[in-house]
Amino acid sequence: MNPLIVEREYNAPIAKVWSAITDHKEMKAWYFELDEFRAEPGFVFHFYGENEGRSFKHICTVLEADAPHKLSYSWTYEGYEGYSVVSFELTELPGNRTAVRLTHTGLESFPQDNADFARTNFEAGWNAIIGKSLPQYVENQ
Repeated sequence: MNPLIVEREYNAPIAKVWSAITDHKEMKAWYFELDEFRAEPGFVFHFYGENEGRSFKHICTVLEADAPHKLSYSWTYEGYEGYSVVSFELTELPGNRTAVRLTHTGLESFPQDNADFARTNFEAGWNAIIGKSLPQYVENQ
């Protein structure tokens, strides 16, 4: 199946965007509430997300961390089949701007008979996060 890809450009330097996607204190301002996060391969973290009042525990493992250009981690759900990978790729642009490309692969591995795992939910979520929450955070800090 095709990976989900969301691309945006931000009016913020690459170091600021990298910090926003790797510092758990910053992440809670625009992403999810994480107790801890380290951009180190093998680091396991989890957080809870909700869909229409149902809570899902996300369990993730950092796969790649190449500061300040690429961060990848696995993305699974406690109690559900499936394995996916989320990657953030950052590119420095002229004028202290940064291009962000988010790729989420493996969505088809989640239970297809469960509407909570519909591709449209991931599309809406990532477009809100990458298209609104993250730029609002990095462009206004």
